[in-house]
Amino acid sequence: MEISRFLLGLCAFIHFYRSVSAESTCKLKAKFNLSGYKNVEKKTVVIGGMFPVHKRIASSDGNTSRVPVSSGCEGFNFRTFRWTQTMLFAINEINKNDNLLPDTELGYVIYDSCFTISKAVEGTLTYLTGQDEAVPNYRCGNGAPLAALVGAGGSDLSIATARILGLYHFPQVSYCSTCSALESKFQFPTFLRTIPNDKHQSTAIAQLVLHFGWTWVGTIAADDDYGKYGIKAFKEQVEEAGVCISFSETLPKVSSPGVIQRIVKTIVESTAKIIVVFSSDVDFSPLILELLRHNVTNRTWIASEAWVTSALINQPGVSSLLSGTLGFGVKRADIPGLQHHLLKIDPYADPFTEEFWETLFNCTLNYGKAVRGVPDGLCTGNESLAQLNNTYSDVSQLRITYSVYKAVYAVAHALHNLEHCEKGQGPFNGNDCANITNFEPWQLMYYLKNVRFKVPHTGEEIYFDEGDVEGVYDIINWQFNSNGEISYVTVGHYNGSAAPVGRMIIKNNSILWNNEVLEPPRSVCSENCQPGTRKGIRQGEPVCCFDCIPCADGEISNSTNARACILCSYQDWSNDAHDTCVPKIIEFLAFGEPLGITLIIISAFGALVTIAVGVVFVAHIGTPLVKANDPLLSFSLLFSLVVTFLCSIVFLGEPQHWSCMTSQVALALGFALCLSSIMGKAAVLMLRARALKKARAIAKAAAKAAKAAAEAAANSGSPDVLVTNTLNNNNTNACADPEVDSLTCAHQRAIAAVATIIQAVACTVWLVILPPFPIQNTSAQNIKIILECDEGSVVFICCIFAYDILLALLAFIFAFIARKLEDHFSEAKSVTFGMLVFFIVWISFVPAYLSTRGKFMVAVQIFAILASSFGLLTCIFLPKCYVLLVKPERNTEEMMRPRAKPRDGTSTGTSASLATAATIASTAID
Repeated sequence: MEISRFLLGLCAFIHFYRSVSAESTCKLKAKFNLSGYKNVEKKTVVIGGMFPVHKRIASSDGNTSRVPVSSGCEGFNFRTFRWTQTMLFAINEINKNDNLLPDTELGYVIYDSCFTISKAVEGTLTYLTGQDEAVPNYRCGNGAPLAALVGAGGSDLSIATARILGLYHFPQVSYCSTCSALESKFQFPTFLRTIPNDKHQSTAIAQLVLHFGWTWVGTIAADDDYGKYGIKAFKEQVEEAGVCISFSETLPKVSSPGVIQRIVKTIVESTAKIIVVFSSDVDFSPLILELLRHNVTNRTWIASEAWVTSALINQPGVSSLLSGTLGFGVKRADIPGLQHHLLKIDPYADPFTEEFWETLFNCTLNYGKAVRGVPDGLCTGNESLAQLNNTYSDVSQLRITYSVYKAVYAVAHALHNLEHCEKGQGPFNGNDCANITNFEPWQLMYYLKNVRFKVPHTGEEIYFDEGDVEGVYDIINWQFNSNGEISYVTVGHYNGSAAPVGRMIIKNNSILWNNEVLEPPRSVCSENCQPGTRKGIRQGEPVCCFDCIPCADGEISNSTNARACILCSYQDWSNDAHDTCVPKIIEFLAFGEPLGITLIIISAFGALVTIAVGVVFVAHIGTPLVKANDPLLSFSLLFSLVVTFLCSIVFLGEPQHWSCMTSQVALALGFALCLSSIMGKAAVLMLRARALKKARAIAKAAAKAAKAAAEAAANSGSPDVLVTNTLNNNNTNACADPEVDSLTCAHQRAIAAVATIIQAVACTVWLVILPPFPIQNTSAQNIKIILECDEGSVVFICCIFAYDILLALLAFIFAFIARKLEDHFSEAKSVTFGMLVFFIVWISFVPAYLSTRGKFMVAVQIFAILASSFGLLTCIFLPKCYVLLVKPERNTEEMMRPRAKPRDGTSTGTSASLATAATIASTAID
C-alpha cells in the first residue's frame, strides 16, 4: 500500500512517444529529497547502494496549505555510515584490481534510506529512473547501465524495494536483510543476500535456549518483518520443545514513550530471566534507555545479529543491564586497508561527509553557521578521527561491514563473468552474450545467481543457494571489565548446514553471565518436579507453570518433570521418596519372632497343664469325685482342650495348604468335642436339679401335713395317736439316691459323640467342596503382602463355627438352670462360669479381629483360642483338682451328694434331712 501511494503520487505519464511528428508531455508530481553519493561520469557500469545512514525521517509540521516537500532525515548513525564507506572502498579496490573487471570502471549511486520504507522507495524509483526525479517505468538518460542495487538495509526496507525491483527483474543484493520472508522467489525473484536467512538464526537461538534448559522466556520483536518473522519462527520451535513464552512484546517503529514504559513494566513483573530480542539497534535503543532509568538488572538478553555488536546499544552504564548477553553474529573478517580509508575521509568532499564530521565532533564546518563568540563551535577539518575511538573507525567487529564488502564483490564478479562471456557460448537465446556497456538487468541476474568466488583477503567462498548463503554464526558473549568497557567474546559457533548433532558448538566455561557469575541463570516458571512427584497443571496458565504433586502411595515417578506417576505392580510398593518401586514386605506370624515364640510357649503350657490335669484324674480314677464326673467324658473334654491348645500353633508360620485346612478344622472339631462334652455334663446336672427340686417340693408338703396332724392331735388331747411317716419315708428313699438320673453316662457320651460327628461331617464336606488355601493378600495393607489363609467359603466357615456357638449356648443354658443345685462341689456353677468366660472371650474377639490386619489378626485369633481354652480348663477342672490334691478328705460319697440347706426355718434339703425332720416332729408330739 505504501508503495502504491508513492507510485500514485509520482510523475504520471500521459503520453510518451518519441517521433519526429510527436511531442511528449510530462508533469513532475513531486521532487524527492535524497542525499548520498554519486559518481557516474565516465563510468562503464553503475552499482546502486542504499544504506540507513540516518535513523529516521524528520517530522513535518503537517501543514497542507503549501506544496508538500519530501521530508529530510535525522539521527546520524555512525555504524551504517561505515557501511556506506565500505561500499565506496570496495568499488575503489575493484577499480584498481587488474584481475577483476580490468577494462571496466565501476561507478556508484548511493542513497540514504533513513531506516524508513518511504525513503527506500524514493531511492529505488530515483535509482531506476537515472535522474534526480523519479519517472516510473522509464530510464531517463544515456549514461552507464545500472548493474544492481546493494541494499536497502533492514528487512522491511528490502521487502519494499525488492517488490519494485522484481517488476523489472532488476538484481538486488542485500547485506543485512535476514527476514525469512525474502526467501520466496515467487514474491522476490531477483533478491539475493550475503547474510544468512533468519530461519537459521531462529533455529540457533531456539537451540541455545534448549541447550541451557530455559523453559520460561520472554520475547521482544521490532514492529517490522524482521522482528515478526524471526520471533514467530523462534516461538514455533521452542514451544514445540516445551518452552513457554512468559510475555511477547513489540517495539514501536515510531517513538512512543507510553508503549516503552509498558514494556518495561512487563519485563519487571515477569519472572522470566531470559529475554530474546529480534530487533535492530535503532528500534531497541529506546527500550535500553528506559530500562537503565528503572535500573532493571538480573536479566540475560539473547541478541539477534542486528544488534549483537552495535555500538548504538553499547551506551555508558549498560554493563549492569546487558552484562552476560548472548547473541549470534554473522561471520566476522578483517578487511585490510579499510581503516585507513575510513580515517582519511575528506570532511569537505560532499554534504554527507560534512554532516558526519559535524555530528562526530559536535561542531560546524561552515564559518557562517558557527556561533559567534564560541570558538569551539567551528571545525577546522583537521580533527583526528583515530583519537576518538568511535564506532565508525572501530574495525574490530566487521560483520555487517564484511557482508557489504561481499555484496559489492558479488556484483563485480557477476559483471566480470558477463563481460568475459565467449561469443557463441553465452547463456542466452542463440548462445548470445550480453554487452557490458549495454545489458539488461535480467541478463546480469543470471550471472549473479550462478556466481561463485572467493572473497579477497579472507578466502571465503561465496555462492547463492536459491538466493541465500550458508547459515554460519559466531556465538558472542558480552563481557565487561572493571571500567565498564565491553568485550565481544566469541564463545561458540553455529553452522546451519552441518549435521544436527554438530550444528552448535558452545564453550560453557567461557561464558561470563550477568553479575559476572559462571553458572548459567535459571529461567523457569516452576522449578523442576523431582522424582517422586508429578506435574500438576495450573488452570489458565502456560504448561510450564505447574505444581509438583507428590505421587500417591503405590505410585512412583523416576524422572524429572514426570507428567504422570507410574503404578507399582501388585507385588511392589513405592518407597518413602516415591521414586522407586520396592518389593512389599512379606508378613505372616512367624515361629521365630517374639510374638510367635510367646504364643507357642503359652500354647504348650496350656497343653501341658491340661495333660497334667488328665494325669491327676488318672491317678485318682477310683475316687468318688472322678467316678461321679464320668471319667471317659472328662478325658474327652481334656483331650479336646489339648487339641485346641495345640491347634493354635498351626496358625503360626507361613500358610500352606495343609496348615490352612488343619488349623480351622482342628479348631472347629476341638471345640465341638469340648463343648458337646460340657453340654452332656450340663444336661445331666440340669435334669438332676429339676428332679431334686421336685423331690424337695413333695417333702416340704409332707412335712407340713405331718406337722398339722401333730398339732391337731395335741389340741384334741389324744396322746396315744401315733403319726406314721410312710409317705415321707417313701419320698425320702426315692430321692435319697440322686445319682439315679434319667440320663446315664452312656447318654452323655452319645451326645458328645453325635455332636462331634456332625461337626466332623460338616468339616469334611467343607474340605472337599471349598477347602481353605493360602493367598497373598495385597489389599489389606498397601506396603505389605500378607500371607494368610482364604477360608474358601464364607458360608461354610460361618456354619461350622455357628454350630460350635450353638453347642456352647446349649451348654450354658443347661448349666445356668442347674446352677442352684446345692452340693459341696457346685459343678453346675463351675460350668456356668466357664461358659461365661467362653462367651466373653469370643464376643471380645470379634471387634478386635475385625480391627486388626496382617499377622496381628492371627495373633488375636490365637489369643482368643488360648483364653477360651484356659477359661474352660480353669473353671471346670480347677475346683476338682483342688479337691483331689488339696482337700482329699472331701473326696467322699457323702460329699458328692446334695447337701441340706434350710430356708425360712423349713427343711428344703435332701431326703435324709426330711426324714430327720419328721422323726423330730413325732417325738415332739409324744
